[in-house]
Amino acid sequence: MMDKEIKREIMLDHYNHPNNKMKIEDERYRSIHNASESCIDDITVYMLCEDKMIKDIKFDGIGCTICTASTDIMCDLLIGKSFDEARKILNEYYNMVDEKPFDEECLDEANAFDTLYQQANRIKCGTIGIHAIEDLINEYDRQQ
Repeated sequence: MMDKEIKREIMLDHYNHPNNKMKIEDERYRSIHNASESCIDDITVYMLCEDKMIKDIKFDGIGCTICTASTDIMCDLLIGKSFDEARKILNEYYNMVDEKPFDEECLDEANAFDTLYQQANRIKCGTIGIHAIEDLINEYDRQQ
């Protein structure tokens, strides 16, 4: 389990300086818009895949710290992964957020959200981008 201060630093770093936040207008990318009915989170996730491999993921829009940081971290984790590898990471993340046993090693910085389940009203913030990423993987998979 990560130190509380380290978790805070990871989240703030990915919120203030996200690696993957940018609007994509390249037609090769597919996108999904996802917004919360109950808070500010309103993002679009863009994904480029080839041969069941994730080549790139970006996102744009407005999100709280948890939404932005969790989406950015997951983008970092999944770029370069096969769909099967990505699904395993996503499942482990969902297990963590649902307070189920999970594999810490495959989540890397996403472990910063290991106590998110304690704030039920913030779980949506921590999964809104993750669900969009999962939906895009499933969409690509259906069409390949």
